[in-house]
Amino acid sequence: MYLEQLSLTDFRSYAQVDLSLEPGVTVLVGSNGIGKTNLMEAIGYLATLSSHRVSSDAPLLRFDTDRALIRARLVRGEQSTVLELEINASRANRARINRSNPVRARDILGICQTVLFAPEDLALVKGDPSSRRRFLDELLVSLVPRHAATRSDYDRVLKQRNALLKSSRAGKFTAGHEATLDVWDQHMARAGAELLYARLELVELLRPHLKSAYAQLTDGSKEAGAVYRSTLQGVFEDDGAAIAAPDGAPAEDLHHLSVAELTERYVQAFAASRRKELERGISLVGPHRDELELVLGRAPAKGYASHGETWSMCLSLRLASYYVMLDDARTGGSAPILILDDVFAELDVQRRRKLAAIVSGAEQVLVTAAVEDDIPAELAGRRVKVVPGGIDELEVQ
Repeated sequence: MYLEQLSLTDFRSYAQVDLSLEPGVTVLVGSNGIGKTNLMEAIGYLATLSSHRVSSDAPLLRFDTDRALIRARLVRGEQSTVLELEINASRANRARINRSNPVRARDILGICQTVLFAPEDLALVKGDPSSRRRFLDELLVSLVPRHAATRSDYDRVLKQRNALLKSSRAGKFTAGHEATLDVWDQHMARAGAELLYARLELVELLRPHLKSAYAQLTDGSKEAGAVYRSTLQGVFEDDGAAIAAPDGAPAEDLHHLSVAELTERYVQAFAASRRKELERGISLVGPHRDELELVLGRAPAKGYASHGETWSMCLSLRLASYYVMLDDARTGGSAPILILDDVFAELDVQRRRKLAAIVSGAEQVLVTAAVEDDIPAELAGRRVKVVPGGIDELEVQ
């Protein structure tokens, strides 16, 4: 798959911009703050319905406008698909596929697939667990778009359950509320089990690719790994407090459990932690509190990895997701578009060259840089000059 045409209307700094693209390597060069990342952000948003820079849609709209429009023409083999995504300030976002009638925005998930590398990726290692959960869920939805509904259903149930738990702190919790909480426990157990099962499967796919990618980017002296830590692996006292496992005791392996079995485990965990949850007014068990622990050698990457090792781990995670999507493409999916947004300026010469050599064979690679000299020779190709408000000129190297 590759992106042939991108048009933005009232998106970030652009009133209107049109960019023609082609397979292979394209490097967008321009001063910092000129709008290069805005172009890459729009492509990433089209793929995931979220930004790698902000958590809400409001900053995506140009000042004094109430909507932004992303249009893209994607080519996969002999097939061309036109996507239009309308981002609205005061109503639900809408989309069109090949200029058909409007559909829900999430109905376009899976059509445009990207893997985006950016300086913000440092949060994958150094940030809190929510960054790593988001990484997993976005990749999951890219591979299996129906899991957008899985995640949405879980978030909805979690919100309702938390609202009920908070009422206990306000002194408004009654016997009737207790019965209602039992019902929400069942709903949340089923939704949580679906999401957990999918995440566990995904981590199993990622793990060998993460190990391989890290070895490709480094001298191979340390091995990279990932372990999914679920709140189901805790043992709870009657009041919901977790009991630490004995030293050296492995956490229970959940991978062999079915969705039905995971559902039952959640029901049991909710019952065990109920008193503590009522005291705190919040759900303490569920995928929303899980962790993807990244391991480097024998130590957690967070807090132990050097700056260079942290960057290598972040890049390896993105490369692992790219390889998983390539595996999916071989069974009927689409090879993703690779986006490297201001990444090379953050890397030393050795890592630049290794990363460039790895990604140069992708069907389409889009790179942004403030200084052209930061781009390794392995990524020779088309150059696009970005200027305030648009595109100035094109040249080929």
